[in-house]
Amino acid sequence: MKRLLLFAMMCVSISFVFAQKKGDKVVKVTSSEIRWWGYKVVKTVPTTHSGTVKLKSGKFTFDKTVLVDGEFVIDMKSLMAGDVSSQDEDMVKLTNDLKSTNFFEVKKFPLAKFHLTKIIPLANSEFNSTVYGDITIKGVRKTITFPANVYITQFTVVIESAKFSLNRRDFKVFYQSSLKDYFIKNEMDIQFRISTEKLDNENRTPVKKKK
Repeated sequence: MKRLLLFAMMCVSISFVFAQKKGDKVVKVTSSEIRWWGYKVVKTVPTTHSGTVKLKSGKFTFDKTVLVDGEFVIDMKSLMAGDVSSQDEDMVKLTNDLKSTNFFEVKKFPLAKFHLTKIIPLANSEFNSTVYGDITIKGVRKTITFPANVYITQFTVVIESAKFSLNRRDFKVFYQSSLKDYFIKNEMDIQFRISTEKLDNENRTPVKKKK
């Protein structure tokens, strides 16, 4: 009987700990911009393609005022080559190709994810931090790091990454059986900025709220 009572008390204690953990502050991302670049083997301006993809959702978790981690979901169906407002025929064709089974297979893998695990401050550098995390594309998860300027004030977070590279072949992003793939560099570049507040596009700082 005593053992049963002790076991019950332990269960209550464990439940209480997890209940406290669930009380952590969660702050949603409200402003975001993600850009990408792809290159042919002969890397020049005419052989470089770029475009955008949208963040579906994002959040940061705090333990009191300490940032614990971040979870971000990317909407691969929003993947676009060229300018967002452009209806250029070549860009439309490239966009459809990128979404097809030749590359990102967005019907099968409509979401990509990034789990931010830690941020390490940097001194005497162009960027003030190194960001660590796990990115999942087409069901393949890889641990990555990249430089960024990170600004955290209480529960406000702004992250502006450097342009950093991913190897598309690590995520099975390539023509399955085509000579075309040999003319494309494995390196694809990503750059993003996200914020828990709306950002001023000119100076990339949170817009001051009206009082």
